[in-house]
Amino acid sequence: MREKQPMKEDNVIVEKSKKFGVRTIRLYKYMSEMKKEYTLSKQILRSGTSIGANVHEAVYGQSREDFISKLSIALKEAHETEYWLELLRETEYIDEKQYESMIEDCIELKKILTSIIKKTKEK
Repeated sequence: MREKQPMKEDNVIVEKSKKFGVRTIRLYKYMSEMKKEYTLSKQILRSGTSIGANVHEAVYGQSREDFISKLSIALKEAHETEYWLELLRETEYIDEKQYESMIEDCIELKKILTSIIKKTKEK
């Protein structure tokens, strides 16, 4: 039986990245149903849900290096999601309130991921 890496399933990053994924799916539904926007919404759907998927994979990483690799991918996806959120705001597909709500969570995820990666590398 494979041993789990240093992050428990009930860890804050697991919970927050999943909640962010749910919010991203809801944003996608809003964008496609209400705004009839399909290209940018699919991009943010892919990157925003990929954060949690990679975090979840990291929990069951095969090694410390695999754990770091998966979290690094999640961090890159969070950076990409931030970019799509900025584009959606600047093109007025989402308003300032929607943007602020999502971007705050995205930035928080980036900070947590960066911290976990840094601490794991130091060990």
